[in-house]
This record gives sequence, structure tokens and C-alpha cells, in this order.
Amino acid sequence: MAPFAGYNMPISYSGIKNEHEAVRKSVGVFDVSHMGEFILKGKKALDLIQRVTSNDASKLKDGEAQYSCLPNAEGGIVDDLLVYCLEKNNVYMLVVNASNIEKDWNWIQEHNTDEVEMHNTSEHTALLAVQGPNAVSIIQELTDMDIVNLKYYNFVKGTFCDTENVLISATGYTGSGGVEIYFDSREADSIQIWDSIMEAGVEHDIKPCGLGCRDTLRLEMGYCLYGNDIDDTTSPIEAGLGWITKFDKDFNSKKIFEKQKKKGVERKLVGFEMQDRGIPRKNYLIKDADGNEIGVVTSGSQSPSLKKAIGMGYVAADKAKKNSEIFIEVREKQLSALIRKLPFYTGE
Repeated sequence: MAPFAGYNMPISYSGIKNEHEAVRKSVGVFDVSHMGEFILKGKKALDLIQRVTSNDASKLKDGEAQYSCLPNAEGGIVDDLLVYCLEKNNVYMLVVNASNIEKDWNWIQEHNTDEVEMHNTSEHTALLAVQGPNAVSIIQELTDMDIVNLKYYNFVKGTFCDTENVLISATGYTGSGGVEIYFDSREADSIQIWDSIMEAGVEHDIKPCGLGCRDTLRLEMGYCLYGNDIDDTTSPIEAGLGWITKFDKDFNSKKIFEKQKKKGVERKLVGFEMQDRGIPRKNYLIKDADGNEIGVVTSGSQSPSLKKAIGMGYVAADKAKKNSEIFIEVREKQLSALIRKLPFYTGE
């Protein structure tokens, strides 16, 4: 266990490798109720979301979600988040990172010039991520909602484990499929829901999973972690998130990002695979063959699926070519690594 964002969180239950493999090959369950949820309501709700997020939420229909970010005014990122369309043009749910709940709330409120009705439901919203190739069939056993045919980044609301108004979305941060389940912890028996999922998954050897394998799973996919790979000083263009940055609307730092997209950036977030033996860690220096500092590691770990050490980091744009050699400084040694195309893990 370890303290995280005001919670005492499990790093692992049965071991990071064991839990990681369960998600890749069968199914695992994460209690991620520490995440933040905001409900925005009213005729101007969409306008507010459009102003504060980089993606185009006007494209969302009822039952659809999208990945986005909250740009600051200086070309950085306040947070990355999910936007759920509960009722088009009128009701939306924003799901934000646990450590940024207060920061994000204040930032959105600061831009709420139309007095959009805002509710911070984080304290009483429980969230379970059931991830892996067998996740959907297990969850389908516990509800009449059609989960099997739920498209990626779509969601349904209904009764689950005898609890009403449960939202189940085909989302997750593992790259192995599955769903995320949101419910009001005041109106539900959270322990009973957890137990029902675990019981339904017995034949698939379901495993409870902690923060440790959540990190290795997302790293294998090249998914950014806020506070590591993206933060208030990194732009979505630098981070390879141009696909969630839409320029046909007005939002914070739009002009900065447009300039970066047109003229290029000075640094880029890249994935790399260690050639020499050693584990890259956050803030380790990245150098070229001549020993010149060209960047810094933002995330790194041993990959359970690939059985080799991998990482991500920002390097000078002219040094970011795929398959080129870089060197990671580990305990004053320069260890060889190769820049690789993301994701590292492709399921093959």
C-alpha cells in the first residue's frame, strides 16, 4: 500500500507481474474510485467544455466519450481527462486525475463565465476498471445492458448488480479492452458490487490489480501519465497528442499549438527500448553518442509482456528519429537504447 492523492492505494495484491499478465491474458479489476468526476449541466455546458478542452466535444452524441486535455494559457497541460456526453448540449461528465481534482475544478470554474451548473461528485462516485480480454463477458453476466456490443469509447446507463443508474463505458488505460464502471457509492453497496464481479470472474482466474501494473500496462501502450509524461510545461503537440487538439474552435493556447504544428516543436516525446541491461527511471538524463544531453526520461519500467526495459522521454526533435540510438544515464553509466514506434505492445 502507498499514499496517493489522499487515498491509501494498493501498489499490488499478488505481484505486479502476476496482475499485469492477468489483464493481458484474461481479466483484472482496479478500484480507481480516487479519480475525480465533475457534472456540468445547462444550455452553456458544451460551450464551457469547448473553451477549456483541446478536443472537439461538439462531435459527441449521447452515450459517447472522448479523450481530451485541459490546456493552460502558456501552452502546457492542466490535466488530461475524459469527457462523457450524458445529454447532448446539456449534461456532461468530466473524469479527471485524482491528484488534480481541486486544481481542475478551480480552472474550469475560472472559465465558467456563463454560470454553468457544476457539481463535483468525486467524493461519492465509485469507479471500477474491469480490464482484459475476458472482462466484457464477465460484466455481461451481471446486467441486462448490452455490454458485448458496446463500441470503444461508448457507454450505457442502467441497472448493474441490482444497482440503478450505473454507467458502464468501453474505456480503460490498459490496452487490453474491458470496461469502466461508475456508480454512486451512497446508493450502492460498493463491496457487494466488487464481490459480485470477483465471483463472476472466478472461472477466468480474475485478479484484483494495483497501481503497479496499471503503470506497466499503460507504459507498454505508450499512454501518457499526468505528472510524468505530460504536465503544465508540456504541450499536447510535443507529447504526440495532436490528435486530441482540434483547431476548428477556440480554446486556451490554441495559437501556441497552431504555431507548433505548423513550424514544428523543439522536443518530442518518444518511446525507447533498452539495449543494455538497466531500468530507466523518471528524470534520468538522455544523451547522444557524444555524451551531449538531449533530453530526459519521463517514465520507465521493465515490461512484463516484452520482457525488456522500456521507457518514454522528451528528446530534441532532431534526435527523435525512429530506431536511432540514444543513451540513458543510469548510475553514471551510459546505457544504450533505441527509439521505438509506440505502442510497444501490439498484442502479437
